[in-house]
Amino acid sequence: MLEMKRLRLLWELRARGTVAAVAEALNYSPSAVSQQLALLEREAGVQLLRRVGRTLALTPAAEALAAETDELLAGLERAEAGLHRGHPEVAGTVRVAVFQTALLAIMPQSLRRLRDAHPRLRIEVVQVEPEAALRETWARGFDLVVAEQYPGHAAAHFGGLDREPLTSDRIRLALPLPGTAGPAFDRATRLSDAAELPWVMEPRGAASRHWAEQACRSAGFEPDVRYETADLQAHVRLVESGNAVVLLPGLMHAGAEHRMRVIDLEGAPRRTLFTAARAAGGGHPALTEIRRILLEEAERLVIG
Repeated sequence: MLEMKRLRLLWELRARGTVAAVAEALNYSPSAVSQQLALLEREAGVQLLRRVGRTLALTPAAEALAAETDELLAGLERAEAGLHRGHPEVAGTVRVAVFQTALLAIMPQSLRRLRDAHPRLRIEVVQVEPEAALRETWARGFDLVVAEQYPGHAAAHFGGLDREPLTSDRIRLALPLPGTAGPAFDRATRLSDAAELPWVMEPRGAASRHWAEQACRSAGFEPDVRYETADLQAHVRLVESGNAVVLLPGLMHAGAEHRMRVIDLEGAPRRTLFTAARAAGGGHPALTEIRRILLEEAERLVIG
């Protein structure tokens, strides 16, 4: 009989592409992964891997075996969820991936409520950018992800993940308060007025950066991006200190007092927040409870 742990390694190789990536994700050494895959090949009695340059590729037999393994892994998740549904106490360990604004605004009170209500439930939270987090949740690195989607910029879809809406927030132009950064900043009353002002944005590749650049181009200019950081708290500080302007989602204002001026954009664009989990494990009581609390806390926030 084939060993399930080795089948999982084959599935991981198909999902992640390289032995090194599998080793990093599962905290193994690359040599240990290679050895276990070689043992699986001997157990199977057919060629599963072939070398293409410096990487290992799956043979058609291995692709079929990995597809069957996907069903086995989903079945195990469904079985575990069913086992926990029969238990009176919500318990276990859930790994959650979340992006920064949700981590700051929604997670703290949610975690406190969950800890008080379910002391045997362990929640591990990691800040990860949404697209990477969605892929890693699909690949079973996380159990739940809190992700975002900008208007006209659909977040990546991965088979087997179910999505539930969480909230939405309006995106506005944020500028320094009048009298703190100079006349050019003070005169701005719409997005096109920020054409000659210095901007702060997230690094290239982020959905927010792509959306912000497109919004500026639609307003008739190429933004002068002088500052790049994925830290939205740094964005706020650069604006408050009179150094930059930014397109900022409303969740950054929730529960905080910021010293800056905000201007509505034409069309009142909104960012959407949602949770996603593997459908096979979605019925797990711990996931159900976490999603419920997150939704309640999101609804409590006054988001512009």
